[in-house]
Amino acid sequence: MKILDKYILQKFLTAFLFTVIMLVAVICVIDFTEKNDDFIKYNLSAKTIIFDYYVNLFPYFANLLSPITVFIAVVFVTAQLASRTEIVAILASGISFPRLLVPYVLGGAIIGTATFGLIGWIIPKANKTRVEFERKYTKRQFRFDQRNVHIKVGPRSYAYMESYDNTNNIGYRFALETIDGTVLKRRLTADAITWDSVKRAWRLSPQLVRTFNGQRESLKSYPTRDTTFNLYPKDFASTYRLAETLTLPELNAYTQQKIDRGASDTQTYLSEKYERYAYPFAILILTVIGVILSAGKSRSGVGGKIALGFVLAFIFIFFVILSRNLAAVGTMSPMLAAWVPSMVFSVIGLVLYRLVPK
Repeated sequence: MKILDKYILQKFLTAFLFTVIMLVAVICVIDFTEKNDDFIKYNLSAKTIIFDYYVNLFPYFANLLSPITVFIAVVFVTAQLASRTEIVAILASGISFPRLLVPYVLGGAIIGTATFGLIGWIIPKANKTRVEFERKYTKRQFRFDQRNVHIKVGPRSYAYMESYDNTNNIGYRFALETIDGTVLKRRLTADAITWDSVKRAWRLSPQLVRTFNGQRESLKSYPTRDTTFNLYPKDFASTYRLAETLTLPELNAYTQQKIDRGASDTQTYLSEKYERYAYPFAILILTVIGVILSAGKSRSGVGGKIALGFVLAFIFIFFVILSRNLAAVGTMSPMLAAWVPSMVFSVIGLVLYRLVPK
C-alpha cells in the first residue's frame, strides 16, 4: 500500500466513524425525547436506560444507516480533495482514475466485511436486549388475537387451535391430526391445552381420539394427561422485530422451520436473511458512486456534494424499503428484493462513470 493509499484510506475511515457517531447520536437524542414519558412512567434508572437500551440501540442504527454514512463520508473526503486540487495533482502525476478508486474500494471492503460480521452475529445479540426492553417499557402488552390457527408440527402431524391466550398459555378447541398424503388417519380433539412451565409439557383436557382405517373408524376417550410435541408458547409470542434478534445461524434455522410449517410470514425472514448478504455489497457500490460524483470541482462546493450524497443515499434506502415490502406481500422473491437496490445502483454507477467528468 502506497503513501497516497494510506492517506485517502485514513481520511475515509476517520470521516466514516465521525459521521456514524454524529448522526446516530442525534437520532438517539430524538429517540430519547420521544420515549422519555415511558421512562418516567416506569421510573427507570439512567443506568438501565443507557446500558439496556441505548448501548444496544447505537449499533443497530449505525448498521441501518451505514449506506448513508458511507456515502456521506466518501463525498466529504473526495470533495475536500477536489476543492484543494489534490485530485487534479494525483491524476496529473499519471495515476489513473481506476487506480484512485483502490483505497476507497479497500475502505468500503473493510466497512462491508465488518458490517457483515456485525449484522450476522454481534448486533442480533444486542438487539435481543433492546427489543425486550422496548416490549416491556415502550410497547403495548402483546395479545395473540389470531383465530383458527393451523401449524404443522411434524412430517405428518398438524395442530389446530380455535384461539390461544398467550397470557395464561392456554389454547382452546385443540385438535391434533395425523395425515398420510391426503388421507386423515387420526384426529385427537380436546377442549383446552395448557402449557406446564415446570414439566415443559402440554396438559390436555379429556380427549377424544378418532382413528381411521379405510372405511372403519374407532373412537377412544382419554382422561387429562401431559404430552409433548413440536409446539411451544414461543410460537404464539410477539414477533415484534424478531428477525433482528436472530444471529445468521439462528435466522437460517428459524426460516427453515417456518418453511416446514408452511407459515405465511416466511417472506419476512427470507428477506432479512438475503439483505444481510447484500448490504456489504451495497456499501461497496455506494462508495464507488460517491467517488465518481465528487471527484471533480463544483460551484456548489463540498456542501452541495454532501447534500447530493444525502439525496442519493436516501433514494437507496427508499429502494430497500420498497423492495422489502414487495417481498413481504409476495410480489417479488425475497432474494431478488434484497439485491434489487444494489443492482439498480450498480447500473447508476456505470452510467455515472461514463458520463460524469472525472
